[in-house]
Amino acid sequence: MVFLTTKMMQRTAFFVTFGSFVTSLVTTFLPLWKTMNSELNEVENWFSGLWLTCLYTDERGIQCKAYDSILGLPMDLQISRVLMLISIGTGAFALLAAFPGLDGVGMFVGQPAVKRGLHIFSGVLTWVSGLTTLAPVSIVAYTTVVEFWDEGFPDAMPRWEYGEAMFSGWFGGLGLVIGGTLFFVAVCMGDYDLRLAGDYDLRPPNSPQEKHRSKHYMKTVVL
Repeated sequence: MVFLTTKMMQRTAFFVTFGSFVTSLVTTFLPLWKTMNSELNEVENWFSGLWLTCLYTDERGIQCKAYDSILGLPMDLQISRVLMLISIGTGAFALLAAFPGLDGVGMFVGQPAVKRGLHIFSGVLTWVSGLTTLAPVSIVAYTTVVEFWDEGFPDAMPRWEYGEAMFSGWFGGLGLVIGGTLFFVAVCMGDYDLRLAGDYDLRPPNSPQEKHRSKHYMKTVVL
């Protein structure tokens, strides 16, 4: 009994890609890429994202403000914005292309070549989406480490540290890369199934293998 079929692999790739895409989408708009706590003023906690800067205090709660100027942002945030938007776009197109290609979906029925092409296209887009998620998160992480250990800053000055959104970004990007790989695995499994079906159709009726299958089938029916 085969537990992992081509149909199951396709659905596994689709759901892994969908979950990772949602994680990457949420990460893009979370203002938790970097955090900063001041030892001089422990009641204030700062949070920074790609689009907002937030301040949390016990008295007023959390207050967020959008950046005043795009051109005034650091270069790493500008690049991260563009890459994360590319990731969202390619991830959405990958899901839209993958769904009609799933076995059991009533689209492109009887056209295995079209479904195969859709899965290859989805795999490539999912890879691009995953890499464009991992890249900005890694860029922001690198600049955060460099600024944290910069000896030019006084020791008493608070410094930015990693936020929760960066870890979710790494998780989502890695999941997208895995999802794209699973799409290609599903394509290879489908090609193998078609090859086996083609070999069986081309097998002569009087071949030893066919006689053995017929004899075994007749015994099964009699029993």
